[in-house]
Amino acid sequence: MAELRAPVAQFPRPSPPTRPEYLRDVIAGSDIGVVEKPLTTLQRLANQAWLRKSLILILIAIVWEAYARRLNNPLLVPTFSATLEAFWGGIASGEIPQKMLNSVQLLIKGYALGLGLALLFTALAMMFRLGNDLLETLTSAFNPLPAIALLPLALIWFGLGDLSIIFVLVHSVLWAVALNTHSGFRSVSTTLRMVGRNYGLRGISFVTKILIPAAFPSILTGLKIGWAFAWRTLIAAELVFGVSSGKGGLGWYIYENKNMLEIPAVFAGLFTVILIGLVVENLIFRNVEKATVRRWGMQN
Repeated sequence: MAELRAPVAQFPRPSPPTRPEYLRDVIAGSDIGVVEKPLTTLQRLANQAWLRKSLILILIAIVWEAYARRLNNPLLVPTFSATLEAFWGGIASGEIPQKMLNSVQLLIKGYALGLGLALLFTALAMMFRLGNDLLETLTSAFNPLPAIALLPLALIWFGLGDLSIIFVLVHSVLWAVALNTHSGFRSVSTTLRMVGRNYGLRGISFVTKILIPAAFPSILTGLKIGWAFAWRTLIAAELVFGVSSGKGGLGWYIYENKNMLEIPAVFAGLFTVILIGLVVENLIFRNVEKATVRRWGMQN
């Protein structure tokens, strides 16, 4: 027998609730106000970082000139105009360019060697636990040690020559760059590391495509700090050490003019040191920063 089923009651489906209607008044565009307004010439100039920094330097020069004229003692503080005159005189005679070339050549040698050793120590620290312990121990021991304090030992070990100054330059560069690079590598998130592993990256490709781009802000900071340490260590070493291999740098130029009481020339040497620092920071490191970390969206 066929099974008898009770008929299922059919209930009407509820109709969806009626949504209230809203009447929006159309607002004329003239009543909204200014949505986009072109900048004035003064506002566009104020947005230029190079112009703001140039104005700061000009203000410092004006204060310097006013203070020196008020003091009226060229043996203590020469005027800015006298310093510029001595600077252009040194440029015209070829003395400042030659001293500058000697210093920069020595700096590049020490800086490059320091970067190479920093790369080696960092690679060992990333590959081996013992290498990590070695880098942390050496950094804690030698990073607080002033590089110029090693100059007497360098003179004993390497004699009167470029090697002594290169040795202290390597010390000033090595630990700052290695410490920042190692910290940058260790701060790379686990997520980025897993992404690289999922893409099958191993070895050198993993380092160049994942670790270095992610840690590059720290690496660039280490490069800047190492450059600053090396530059001031070189000038200090030349002030103490003097002529290296028959050639003198900017530090020796400053020291020599101090002995002859040519104070405007001393300030001209210091002015040259500052100019080189500004050029390296704004033309080299700034462009590297724009092409890397800012382009990658890692820095505002």
